[in-house]
Amino acid sequence: MRTKEEYLQGLKKMKRNLYHNGEKIDRDDPEQIPALNVMGVTFDAAYDPETADLCTATSHLTGEKINRFCHVHQTTEDLHKKQDMTRTLCRKVGYCIQRCMGIDAINALNAVSYEADRANKGATEYHQNFKKWLEYFQTNDLVGSCAQTDVKGERLKRPAQQTDPDAYVHVVERKSDGIVVRGCKLHISEASIADEILVVPTRALGPDEKDYAVAFALPADYDGIKQVVSIHNFRQRKHIKRGFDAGYTDSYVIFDDVFVPWERVFLCGENDHGGLCALLFALFHRHSYSGCKPAIGDVLLGAAALAAEINGIEKTSHIRTLLAEIIKVTELGYAAGFTASALGKPEVIIPGMGSVPYGPGGMIPNSIYANVGRCLTGEAVFHEQEILCDIAGGVPATFPYEGDLVSSELKPLLDKYLTRNPKIPVDEQVKFWLYFAEMTCSSLAGVLNYGNYHGGGSPIMEQIAITSQYDIKLRKNLLKALAGIRPLAPGEVTAK
Repeated sequence: MRTKEEYLQGLKKMKRNLYHNGEKIDRDDPEQIPALNVMGVTFDAAYDPETADLCTATSHLTGEKINRFCHVHQTTEDLHKKQDMTRTLCRKVGYCIQRCMGIDAINALNAVSYEADRANKGATEYHQNFKKWLEYFQTNDLVGSCAQTDVKGERLKRPAQQTDPDAYVHVVERKSDGIVVRGCKLHISEASIADEILVVPTRALGPDEKDYAVAFALPADYDGIKQVVSIHNFRQRKHIKRGFDAGYTDSYVIFDDVFVPWERVFLCGENDHGGLCALLFALFHRHSYSGCKPAIGDVLLGAAALAAEINGIEKTSHIRTLLAEIIKVTELGYAAGFTASALGKPEVIIPGMGSVPYGPGGMIPNSIYANVGRCLTGEAVFHEQEILCDIAGGVPATFPYEGDLVSSELKPLLDKYLTRNPKIPVDEQVKFWLYFAEMTCSSLAGVLNYGNYHGGGSPIMEQIAITSQYDIKLRKNLLKALAGIRPLAPGEVTAK
């Protein structure tokens, strides 16, 4: 396993293909340091005695100890630990821990590459390609970013119907030694600080869309790949330091006729499995949200409770009601994810068929509970912000700038007029409101709220998954029996 410093040194050796605000930048550009701080936690935690058990695993390929972010889940306990690892590390940094993109992609590709080979009756070697690549990925403790979301162009048209076929990443040429791909993936979290980019389809695909059913992995600085990077950081501070400086990036990842050697191709033309790959990555990623979103709930609850205490209103019934709202969403989201872990099987739910075996035995979380947890927490994002706004009042929106807070002329006056609760040192109140404002009123806060709402699939996508995979017919039959329309068939009353 690598250390944080070894990870950073590896990034410094990569070619320059990052574009930000009209310039080419290095991966260790000062603007990216806060995001690197966050990713660094995933390496440090594997060596920390308090978190090492959660953050390490045993490779099913080599038997060696590896970082859990490189692991393919073998048991329900692995799923539980992934969820708890995510919640724990997100608590440490205050928001997204970034590295779940990689673990969720490799678990999806592990199953899909195996099943595509099985369907092709040995004509392809996708799974062997994947296992060889995964061993390299695990041994070198690499960071993976998953590129799933396509630009999608004309949103009401399918990939094959687009005026511009490059609206979805697709194969433009097949060669004896590999394929050539073109297109763009967007909103790709932390691609600019990743070692490898894993590409998977974004949606279900028809028989006329085989060129879009492509999955592969390439180094993030590979020839022909360009990244247009957005960087989201807290406001810079000079005097009043935070406990942790976090930042986040996302990229438009452009594949400009990129050659991919066959040994790095895990799917190419199998449209049915392309759709399942899209579904599976989304499923694993929504399961990760049952760790990160509860952690964000923990942080938001702390912010709400402290704001109430500083404002001197923490004992009112109104505040208890609002705090309970955050707690309910936080713990119901976690409980849904925990249940998804406990009910995990090497199976997928296919509408009309129910649960069917899928993959070489890797554990897949229960889709219904993973989607319910993600949908519940996603829909609550802006309501939670409303609760924070309600409790805090207008202070975060107009709080003085750091320079004024340390000004020799202004500090005595501001200390006097910023004090709300005389039992709490004014310096603590100042640090609190500065951080609270950054969480709720800054440009970073806006980006994070959109990410919390849409990341892993907007709530409408979970609603589609839930209603298409849930056995609604069974529930109709239960009602018919109660209404006297027809008796229950054997097994219906005990069905899950």
